[in-house]
Amino acid sequence: QVQLVESGGGLVQAGDSLRLSCAASGRTFSGYAMGWFRQAPGKEREFVAAISRRGYNSRYADSVKGRFTISRDNAKNTVFLQMNSLKFEDTAVYYCVADENYYAREYDYWGQGTQVTVSS
Repeated sequence: QVQLVESGGGLVQAGDSLRLSCAASGRTFSGYAMGWFRQAPGKEREFVAAISRRGYNSRYADSVKGRFTISRDNAKNTVFLQMNSLKFEDTAVYYCVADENYYAREYDYWGQGTQVTVSS
């Protein structure tokens, strides 16, 4: 089992930046690809970003490419999501996820989520 706890959400204005963190515990952190999903009110959950086990590879949803950066610190069992130039449409609950497969569509482990609200 892997336990994931997100932090760093909040209320910001459009154009601001925010950094989300996700602390992992349980199994060996470096054995898992990590990622972020989000779910806006009334919408389906959507993929945001993912990073490979050692951080050499990353991929992003088109909607956040160039604005968001995913990174990880395997020594601290933590994954980050740096969000710049935030837009109103980035408002959502953001979930940290983990899976052994970097290209997974259905991740095995999920955090409880952290709310990000962007005011226009």
